[in-house]
Amino acid sequence: MMMSIAASLLILVSSLSTGAFALAVSSPPSPTTKLQLKYFDIKGAAETCRVLLALGGEDYTDTRYQMDPTTFQSPQFLEDKSSGKLSINLNRAPVLITPSGRTIGQSKAIERYIARKCGLMGRTSEEEAIIDCIAEHCRDVKDAAMRKRFSKFVKDKTDEEKAQDRTQWFNEDMPLLLSKIEQSVTEISTRPGYTLGDEPTYADVTIWALLRDCSDTDLDDTTMAAAKCKSLNAIADQIASHPGVAKWLNDRPKSTW
Repeated sequence: MMMSIAASLLILVSSLSTGAFALAVSSPPSPTTKLQLKYFDIKGAAETCRVLLALGGEDYTDTRYQMDPTTFQSPQFLEDKSSGKLSINLNRAPVLITPSGRTIGQSKAIERYIARKCGLMGRTSEEEAIIDCIAEHCRDVKDAAMRKRFSKFVKDKTDEEKAQDRTQWFNEDMPLLLSKIEQSVTEISTRPGYTLGDEPTYADVTIWALLRDCSDTDLDDTTMAAAKCKSLNAIADQIASHPGVAKWLNDRPKSTW
């Protein structure tokens, strides 16, 4: 995605708040009538959640913190942070507020909650584990791209070094990793366009996000890296063509990241 600018922006966004990883569920405040997703006014770490909600036809409130494009500061975010509304997620975004009033943090925990709620995690615990496995494979690719460190935000490498690393990523590293996921999905899939069964799943959405929801600067290179992955491309196309997802992609606010 891809990953150069987008992944680095997520690091900058996270730096607006306090440190490390945590999970999850707070004691309930007041109930709400529908889900509320709170994140910055970018795609970033919340876009897979938004696409899952579109795929599942789930009504929700898409609350967006406006950011200054030069400083990446958000008064709305800082207000929620200081008021304790984000404490369950270590003062970071995204968070999801459920109809019961509970707050859930961590983007992957939110994704899985939404996927289960929308029936996108399979019919059995075994199917859920298989779906989760493919989703984690996709996350491995994103993590590997971040470790390559060729983003313009990286300051301890020259432009020439970053350009060389970027070329190696898209020409060698990413195609190899995608070919391994392609093989895994091919062993699982019984119908073209679907990872498991004949209905969309969370795994399909993570494949779409990996191959299609890239920054404009990385989309062509990502497409080339995935050119030989017939199964993955069919799945990504199937998700993009879903009426609910297609409408969301057409109507969603424009964002570089």
